[in-house]
Formats: sequence, C-alpha cells, structure tokens
Amino acid sequence: MCGIIGYVGKKNSVPYIIDGLKKLEYRGYDSAGVSILQEGKLVTVRAVGKVAELEKAALLANPKGTTGIGHTRWATHGKPSEENSHPHTDCSGEIVVVHNGIIENYLILRTKLISLGHKFKSETDTEVIAHLIEENLKHIRTGAPEERLLKAVQKTNKEIAGAFAYGVMWARTPDYLIGVKNQSPLVVGIGENESFLASDVPAFLQHTNKVLFLDEGEVVLLRPGQVTVLDKTGTEKKVKPVKISWDQKTAEKGGYDHFMLKEIYDQPQAIEDTLRTARADFGKILGLDTPALRGLQNIHIIACGTAYHAGLVGKYYIEQFAGIPVSVDLASEYKYRSVPHKTKTLAIAISQSGETADTIGAVKKAQELGFRTLAICNVLGSTLTRICDSTFFTHCGPEISVASTKAFTSQITSMYALAISLGLANGNLSKSSFDKLHRELMRLSKAMGETVRQEYPVRHLTRKIYKADRFIFLGRHVNFPIALEGALKLKEVSYRSAEGFAAGEIKHGPISIIDKGTPVFMLMPQGPLFEKMLSACQECRARGAFVVTITTPDGEKEAKSVSDKVLLVPQVNEYLQPVLNVVPLQFLAYWIAKRLGCDIDQPRNLAKSVTVE
Repeated sequence: MCGIIGYVGKKNSVPYIIDGLKKLEYRGYDSAGVSILQEGKLVTVRAVGKVAELEKAALLANPKGTTGIGHTRWATHGKPSEENSHPHTDCSGEIVVVHNGIIENYLILRTKLISLGHKFKSETDTEVIAHLIEENLKHIRTGAPEERLLKAVQKTNKEIAGAFAYGVMWARTPDYLIGVKNQSPLVVGIGENESFLASDVPAFLQHTNKVLFLDEGEVVLLRPGQVTVLDKTGTEKKVKPVKISWDQKTAEKGGYDHFMLKEIYDQPQAIEDTLRTARADFGKILGLDTPALRGLQNIHIIACGTAYHAGLVGKYYIEQFAGIPVSVDLASEYKYRSVPHKTKTLAIAISQSGETADTIGAVKKAQELGFRTLAICNVLGSTLTRICDSTFFTHCGPEISVASTKAFTSQITSMYALAISLGLANGNLSKSSFDKLHRELMRLSKAMGETVRQEYPVRHLTRKIYKADRFIFLGRHVNFPIALEGALKLKEVSYRSAEGFAAGEIKHGPISIIDKGTPVFMLMPQGPLFEKMLSACQECRARGAFVVTITTPDGEKEAKSVSDKVLLVPQVNEYLQPVLNVVPLQFLAYWIAKRLGCDIDQPRNLAKSVTVE
C-alpha cells in the first residue's frame, strides 16, 4: 500500500502534491518523492522518511510547474532509501512513474530489459514500468506524443502482471498525465481547470469533491479540468463524477469512523496481497535448498502480543503439515530462559512493525545459539528484517490503529503458507495433498470477503452486553489462540476485563468466574471438536452465562439449541477456520469500545510498536 498523487492544471503543482502526500501518509511513510515538469524537463526530488523530509528537500530544490506526480512509499521491493523512493525514471530521464502494488513478473521483465541495454538505478519492481514504456515508445513512431504515450502504456499493461495502479508522465507531453488501475486503488478528482490522480480521495478533497472511481483495467487520461476514461478494450467510456460528502478526517479513513474498522474491512485485500507473494518458493525465501529444508528438526516461534497468538496458531499448522516439533515463546521470556542448543533449528520471529524490542532481542539470542532466523514482518527495512537471515513480508500496508487486525490475519495466513511448503519439501505432505491445501488457501480472501459482511449482527449484539463487567472467550485446538486474541482485542480497546481459555480447561478453575449474564463466546465451527464445544456451552449456560456461539452454517441448528446468540462465518477447512473466526471478535471489540466512548485507534497506555523493553 502506497500513496499516489498527480496534478495537472494552471497553478504550480508542488503545493498540491506535497499537501496530497501528507493526506496520504497513512498509506505509507518510509520515503516520498515528487517529479515536476519544469520548462520541458522533469525535476525529481526524493527523500527518505516522512513527507516532512520531502517538503524540506522540495523547498531547497524549489521545482515549479503545472504538471507533476508524487508518491509516499510503503516498501515492498527494495529497502527504504532515496534510490528506491518513487518517482522512478527510464534511461532517458524523460519518463517518470509512481506505482502502488506489486509487479509479480518484474524479475523476468528486468532481466529482459537489461539484455536490451536498459540500466536500472533501484531495487524496485516499479522501475520496470518506466523502462518498459521507454522500450515500447521506441517502436511507436507515428502520431502525436500523447497518442504515442497512450499506446506505449497500453502495451506495457499487457506485459506486466500483478495488482497495480500507476501514474506516468512524459517530458514531451505537458499538461498531460496517464493513470492505470488494476486491482489497486486509483481515483480521479475533477476541479476547475485542474485534474487530480490519487490513491485515495483525501489527497485532493479540499480542492474538489467531484470524484471518479475507476474500474479494474481502466486507463485514465488527465488534462487541466478534463478527464477521459478508457475501458479494458481501449474504448472511451462515459463516466459521471460522484460528489463526496465526507469531511477530510472521515475521507482518510475511507468513510469509516475509525482506522480499526477500516482495517478490519481491509482484510480480504491484505490476505490476497500476502498470498500473492506466498506463491514463492519458501526454500528460496529461507535461503535453503530442499535437503536443508528436509533437515529442519526444530522450530522456535518468538513474538509478542497479537503476533504471539499468530505464532500459537502457526504451531498447530507446522506440526500438522510439516511434522516438525514447534515451541512458541513470548519474546520477553525467550530472551531470559535457558534455550537448549539444538542443531537444525529455525527461529521464526513475528512482528508487524519489525521494531519490537523484545522480539529483536530474542532473535539476537537465537542467532548466538547458531539458529537460522526468519522474520514474518509487515515493514520492509525494519530492524527485524535487517538482522534476520531471511524475511517473509505480509503485504498489509500500514496498520494505523494500535489494535492489530489485518496484520494478525495476514500473519496466520503466512504461517499456513510456510507450513504447507515445509511439509511438501520434507515429504510430510504428498504433492496432491499440498495442491489441495494450496487451492483452499488461495480461496481464503474470498471467504474473508464474505466474513467482513457480518458486522451488523455483531453490532446489534453489543447493545445487550457492552456494559458487562467481564467477558470470557473459549476455543479448542487451532481456535484456542483465537480465544486469547479475542480477549486481548477487547481489553485493548474497551478496557473491559476479558479472558481467553482452552475450552477443556474451564472445569479446572475458570468456570468459577462465570455467573448470571456473563457473556461467554464459544469458537465452535463444525468439525471434529464441535460436540465437545456443545458440552462446554451447556456447562456455561447452566451457570447463567449469556452464551454466544461462533460457528459455520452446518453447525447453526445445534448451536442454537445451546446458546443465546449464534454468529455465522463461512465454512473453510478446519485449519483455515481461525482466520475467519477472529473477525466477529474484532467487530465485537470495536463496537463495545465505541458504545463505551473509548479512544479506539489510540487506546490509553498503549503504543503501536513497543520499542523499549
């Protein structure tokens, strides 16, 4: 997730672009840049860090021009650096591109372009687009410059694969920008003698509320106050702008009241983007050949908070699919306990930010013991990714709310992909079993799309229970960590007392805290442990609990007989079910906190990244 802004009009574009980037900084903030068409030449200014750093650099360089593009980056290819910052240019320096998304075949294209004499200046996948357009322009010699650029862009779109949106500017086409949308967000703003191209409405909302939302595969041509949209076939399409009534603050959240709610709804896309890279060979990511993967004898998972719960789910996955013993430690405990030195051990560190102090310290200890280390992280260039031997990136984009939602489900998804890949490599899974599990995994984002539509019944439920003093969450097997996560999420944002337990343990003490009206949430999808969970429901209900079951359609009828409220999620395989089961609990935490008037995105006493011990 990155932020794109483009301006073409009659005024100096620089203030518009810098201001737009500030409004888009929630989409990425590791580097930023602008390119301005000034007296027939492109002037590019870039800086590492937040947009404020770019603003300082732009004041010194003082570029001026009525056409320009800008970008604030969330790194996916290449560490955060000035060289890897957008915009990116071709060899001639006349074509400049800003891009959001992932070009899946960029390595193949890069190799081909290098063989044709192109020289690359960055490690990014984006730069491929600029060089491809340059190469394609060489073979389009007739027509006006605007026509030639459009044809080159259309040819480029057929050559690149992945989810992407980009804007392109050519020094030979003043007062002209082209935008392309394919599975990544891109919107257009139409003002008085000026037009805007952006990743999201906040970038230009204070200048115009007339917006065009592009469909997949469309190309948009921007001139001052004039916009032309072409469909997938290249045919001009009649479009009618939509008037946006949001205020600026609401627009930054995509129309949602809070970033937490927006990020819950982001999860289908976050999973899809993460799985796009999960198709890669994990042996290559780990830097291990197949014999070395087969030789792995132990795995240690280390993490904190929500990431620790993702690690607990990962333990079930790896032991089931790869047959490798797994220990899961809180990073703060791993650092100080005596860890047996065993050869052929892989330590997996999970962290959204990659800056969690305890996790970094635990990784250093694992390395001192001679273990290979893998980071599962959302921030390219973070400390964790620099110190680990290898990294698998979750592609969630920035997670602004302190309470993690989309990072958590993407971490679980990553652990599943890793587990089945290890199982295939070491022979614990047959090729046919792997293929079946992989197909199910690739359908997960669609199931998540259905799950996030279940907000209303949870919202309605919270009216009855939000004033309760304590909440209990119960699950078994892969859903036990989800019970822990449900309790943590509620504590984080609503400040209510909440506990998560393995359902089989309630008779060993926890049942004593259940009394009349205590809300108890049962994670019980139809499956091998469904009957056991039915018994737990009856035990809790007999003590006066208000029982809420989270189940799948096949379990609805029986669940109704032992509960006060049933929440349904789609049925997927037993091991993928936790990814969906957590969503009602995320909505639950959000709506209870909202009804209690809590500061949802920035809960008291908490920070997004715990960077001190």
